[in-house]
Amino acid sequence: MTHDQMAAIAGRSGMTRDEIVGFFERRQGLYDNLDAPALAADYAADAVIESPSAGIHTGQAAAERSLRAVFGAFLDMKVKTEDLVIDGDRVAQALSIEGTHIGEFMGVPPSGKPFRLVAVFGYELEAGQIIRERRIYDFTGLLVQIGMLKAKPV
Repeated sequence: MTHDQMAAIAGRSGMTRDEIVGFFERRQGLYDNLDAPALAADYAADAVIESPSAGIHTGQAAAERSLRAVFGAFLDMKVKTEDLVIDGDRVAQALSIEGTHIGEFMGVPPSGKPFRLVAVFGYELEAGQIIRERRIYDFTGLLVQIGMLKAKPV
């Protein structure tokens, strides 16, 4: 395969499929260590992040604040990649996430209640960094599980 063909496959990210897999494997290790600063460093300065819990925020500093808030509330949080789908510069990451409401979350004191949810994070990559991330998960279900919202069974 020629250099031009490889560049076309790598797209805007400048990364091959194997490099993208390695990028997300490295991020898994950072999630295992709840390392907000290192995770935030993977975002471009003007990256746009959409999250059910943090809304739309932009850039590394906002990413780090959001991650610190979540990690501080769920100090035992475990994030596991279940599947990674790569299409050029776009990546869909299916995740299972679990933890316990150990610290303050959105102004609410810890309940000590566990949660478990599945999520899909969609990414766009450019020049080896995340330029857009969209997190999709059942935020209302999370709030019910940790006792912040009450729901009646159907």
